[in-house]
Amino acid sequence: MQNLATQPYDKISPEMQARYLAASPYNLVRVILGERKPDDNETENVYTRAARTMQEWISSGVWIRDAEPGMFAYFQEFVVPDTGERLVRKGFLALGQVEEYSAGVVFRHEQTLSGPKKDRRSLLEHTHTHFEPIFLLYGDPAGTIDAMLDEAARQAPIAEVTDEYGAIHRMWKVGDAARIQELMADKKLLIADGHHRYETALAFHRDHPELPGASRMMWALFNMDSPGLKILATHRLVNGVDTAHFVETASRDFDVREIASVDELKQAWAAGGDRSIIGAAMGAKLYSLTDRGAQGELDVRVLHERLLGKTLGISEEAVRDEKHIRYVRGIDAAVEAVRAGKAQIAFLLKPTSVKQVADTSFGGGVMPQKSTDFYPKLLSGMAMYKLD
Repeated sequence: MQNLATQPYDKISPEMQARYLAASPYNLVRVILGERKPDDNETENVYTRAARTMQEWISSGVWIRDAEPGMFAYFQEFVVPDTGERLVRKGFLALGQVEEYSAGVVFRHEQTLSGPKKDRRSLLEHTHTHFEPIFLLYGDPAGTIDAMLDEAARQAPIAEVTDEYGAIHRMWKVGDAARIQELMADKKLLIADGHHRYETALAFHRDHPELPGASRMMWALFNMDSPGLKILATHRLVNGVDTAHFVETASRDFDVREIASVDELKQAWAAGGDRSIIGAAMGAKLYSLTDRGAQGELDVRVLHERLLGKTLGISEEAVRDEKHIRYVRGIDAAVEAVRAGKAQIAFLLKPTSVKQVADTSFGGGVMPQKSTDFYPKLLSGMAMYKLD
């Protein structure tokens, strides 16, 4: 499995794709993110090649269908970037019924874009297969399901992969899947990652009522009350705007204070309670910006509305099109980008909490793009679901 599984399709850079292709002739990247060719057309393209490759691998026994239905415990052991804390995130893979959001079972926290959905829809139309689970959260403060997963994990894993970020992914077959089904029956589910794939599966099911298997897709479910669940901040790098009067203009809505270090900003976050405090790096200087009016608001929303929009004049449309704005994980990397002249301003955000995501989602709201970064990502290829 070490040479076969990959990061999710939308996290694979050209360099990673080349490495995966070299790792094995059976690496999943050949199916989920094929190589585009200059002479591609309607009958020969990345999607037709994906379907052909998949059928060849099934026919030759590279992929084998499990003889019985089942659920799989899926644990990820990892070190949290920025803090060095070592954690284990415990979840399980299962099939789930795709539901309209209006049914009040599955909830989103992000808006989606049409481009990624068109791409995943084409792959699903050609292959009738879900190759990657989407990431869902459920509430279980007592940890009843986690305890059952721990029991499954007493055995040797049936698959183990250490990814390029040092995270260790392990999988086991779960013994009492029926009991987990009972425990999950009344749960509300929150999409942590995979909104585009969920909505693609939903649209595919609507358009293909003749395919019974299209009513389900592969889920990875994690307890939102688990200590192993971490959200990283996604910081913003801004370019191509007028920053000459930024501090002066921002001071109309924020208490702007020059600070000596990133550590000082982290201390302000720790002491700030539910106040919105946003860091800004410009040139060699660092600032903390405390919103005078916002209390209990999402920092990322305050940033987008009051700083990107009102102070710098970057429209919502420009943000959607990623004009003037780039995203980076890691606060030190964001500050370094400014100091190296690769950005005019870096906006530094405290990580969004799981509770904030749940409150927003279950309350019917959505968050700005790139509000959450659930780390680590789920590997693709640990299990797959063929509709028919």
